[in-house]
Parts: sequence; structure tokens; C-alpha cells
Amino acid sequence: MSLDQVLNDEERLARLDLDQLKQLVGLVEHDDSADPFPVSGWDALVWVVGNALQTAHFLQSAFGMELVAYSGPETGNRDHHAYVLRSGAARFVVQGAYDPDSPLADHHRRHGDGIADIALAVPDVDRCVAHARAQGATVLEEPHDLTDEHGTVRRAAIATYGDTRHGLVDRSRYSGPYVPGFVARTSSFVPRPGRPRRLFQAVDHVVGNVELGAMDAWVDFYNRVMGFTNMAEFVGADIATDYSALMSKVVANGNHRVKFPLNEPALGRKRSQIDEYLDFYRGPGAQHVALATNDILATVDAMRAEGVEFLATPDSYYEDPELRARIGEVRVPIEELQARGILVDRDEDGYLLQIFTRPTGDRPTVFFELIERHGSLGFGKGNFKALFEAIEREQARRGNF
Repeated sequence: MSLDQVLNDEERLARLDLDQLKQLVGLVEHDDSADPFPVSGWDALVWVVGNALQTAHFLQSAFGMELVAYSGPETGNRDHHAYVLRSGAARFVVQGAYDPDSPLADHHRRHGDGIADIALAVPDVDRCVAHARAQGATVLEEPHDLTDEHGTVRRAAIATYGDTRHGLVDRSRYSGPYVPGFVARTSSFVPRPGRPRRLFQAVDHVVGNVELGAMDAWVDFYNRVMGFTNMAEFVGADIATDYSALMSKVVANGNHRVKFPLNEPALGRKRSQIDEYLDFYRGPGAQHVALATNDILATVDAMRAEGVEFLATPDSYYEDPELRARIGEVRVPIEELQARGILVDRDEDGYLLQIFTRPTGDRPTVFFELIERHGSLGFGKGNFKALFEAIEREQARRGNF
């Protein structure tokens, strides 16, 4: 298979190559021809927020994203504002209600800021919808075309957990800035001098939180409806502290571009982070987005300079002799990771570096992870206890523990 066939349009536009993708997101080889629901990769993470204008500015200033397209009253959209932002192969669309009677206003009133649509790029929308329907999925949008002077986008949508959906998008015949109804738009925002050109290059995974007892049903949904395979499972002591616990299973599409860890709460002495999320999001939803970077130190430094807050890691984590024996040599001294609170984990395939932000909205729901992979295909299993204890400290500060 040639490089052009392996890379999708977004990755080529971002000037990423195959070796970079293997490192960034753990890309593996896969033959789509035998896949009943072939998924090429991420299309966009579509957010509903309380103020799209300010969120778009925040994503530019703090996350280094570039504004590329817009839809709103000036373009004939009387319902909402929508800003499209890019960073490498990652695309976010942030929507905020313009009309007080917009369904987006109702969505935000219930859930707060969050991801409403985890849109996926697929080569054949009709084939995917036909298979999903045959497997009992709820089709929210039938396959249809959107056309303008730049070409045609074919799209549909199916339901997943809670009020979240998966848009299915084929833009192979389209050259516009996003989809029909959007116009190209740039920003007057000027990054801080010396900041890296790009703070992250791709989306690595999106974590979904579901109710107690629902995780296995949604794992089955992704297996049966979308042809995803089980990639990892975390239960018991692997994913618990002295006070709270959760269970997690990871499903992935064939080439591992798209990975979905699915979490549910488990019984513990106190309320887990999943319980807190479900309470404040008012149901299941996307908990966090992992952003793949090839220089996590520079990214963390740049984001901190713009006011992004990260979970604190105690010095004892870095001073533990077991950690140092387990992780071996990594590309930077442990002291550099400690100064920034970056976690490190190693498995049989390699190692990874990761760090987590505090929630970025008013509610204690959605947050971000930064991840730098060096061969590891995992999710930082060795860091779960340290991470969850850090989250528990934050829960206690908020009075939700």
C-alpha cells in the first residue's frame, strides 16, 4: 500500500508522514476492504459551548489552534455561530447558540460545554449506515449530500452513548474550508513570540464515560455496529485508589487512528471521577480528549504560559525507585518531567509521556490529555493510581468527593 493510500487528506494537509503517525497515535496497518464499517480516521470533534466566540479565541491562544472557517448570521446561519479550528490533522468545531430557541441552547443548558458529535471520516457513508442499521443502531441523519461551489460532502449520523453522536463524513469530493454553509476565515490573533508553530499534531483518543453497568453494552455496540476491536481492558486494582474505582475498556478501529476508552464507575468508599462527571454532565458523554504531540515539554510550557492549568503530581511519584527502574531511559531527564508534572509509563512496545489538564469549562466535566508516544500503544496504565489520586484531590477541593 502506497504512502498516499495510508495517509488521509487531513494528515497530508498537515504535512505529517507515516513514521510521524506511527509515533504520534500508534498507527497500525489495516485492510479496509474486509471491514463492514471502514473508518479512515477522525473528521472533527464538534462542541456545543456557551460562548463560541470566546472558546474559539481560547483554543487559538491557549491550545495553539488555527481558525480556518466560520458559519453564523453573516453567512445566513440564524441559529448559531460555528468556528472551525485546526492543529495538524486535528479539527475542532465549536458551536454556540445565536437564537435563544436553538436546540444548541437546550443542549448547553443540560450538559454545559462538551462534545456533541465525534465525527468520523469514512470512505462510504451509505455502506456504513446500512451496516449500522442492520445491527440495530439508531440512525439520526440519513445519508445526504451537501453541495456548493467547492464540491460535495456526503454525510450521515448515528447515535451513541447519551446525547453524543457520530457524524459519518465523506469529503473526498470537496475542497472547501469545512462543509457547505461555512466560509474560510482567519484570525487577527498573534501568538506569543517564540511559541512552537504547532502545539499538537493529531487527536489520539477520546474517552467516553457511561453509567454503571453500561460499559460492556457500549463495547459490544462498537464491536458489532462499527467493527471496532477490543484493544485493552482495565479493571480491579489496576484502576482504583484507596477511595474510588472505575472500570475501563478500550475499542479501536482497524488502523488504530480512532480509539475510544469507555469508562464506568465501580463501587468504592467515595464517589469516583466518573460519578462526578455523570452528575455534572447530566448523563453519559465524552470526558476527555487526548492530543498527540511530538514535544510534550514545549507544549506544556507554551500552554502554561497562556494560563492552562494541569493536574499536580507529587514529588514522591518521581522519587519512587520502582518508577525509575520500570521506565528505564526516556528522551529527557526525569527532573525535566518532574518540573512540569509530566507522567511517564513504559510497556512492552515502548514508553509514553502524558499530562492532564484541569477541567477547562465551568463544570467539572471535560478536560484534555497531552500524550507523546515512543512506541507504546498503551494509555499509561502504570500512571492510573497517581492520576486518579490527583483527580481525587481536585474533587475534594470542589466538595464533590
